Amino acid sequence: MSLPRLWTTSLEPAFDPIRAMRREMENAFRAFDQGSPSPSIGAGAPAINVAETKDAVTAELPGVDDKDIKVSLDGNQLVISGEKKAESTKDEKDWHVEERSYGSFYRSMSLPFEPEDGAVEAHFDKGVLHLAIKKPAKAVKTTKTIDIKTGAPPSASPVPNKAAAPGKAA
Repeated sequence: MSLPRLWTTSLEPAFDPIRAMRREMENAFRAFDQGSPSPSIGAGAPAINVAETKDAVTAELPGVDDKDIKVSLDGNQLVISGEKKAESTKDEKDWHVEERSYGSFYRSMSLPFEPEDGAVEAHFDKGVLHLAIKKPAKAVKTTKTIDIKTGAPPSASPVPNKAAAPGKAA
């Protein structure tokens, strides 16, 4: 068995063990990732943004038809689910690269409050689901201003000393 040479002539490429190891690792990771669903859609969970704004929750659902999306609320649990359907079958085309994924998706999150009936409004535009969730009045934080008075704070009223009972030594 001969060991690879680490030098080269002008006509022969050098063997780089680091490059070879890197290539093997990339191939291993690629093989591991094949067949696993994309984390963003298709048997996965859509990417979401959550903020305290007009659109409290937005979810990216590219390639999903609005009729294939379901939004539900169970107490304070918000659930976005649905399915991204394949546009064509593999037999119709001579595929070279296939990275787009299809299948069902599911995303669930706990809200810090329980919305009232009719408090969630959903709109779907250009592959993005927008959810506006109105907080109930009891969940809205109110700021109370405290008046500041000048001067020393009032001292605690002293407890008057009780006079010693007659006949007893103090």
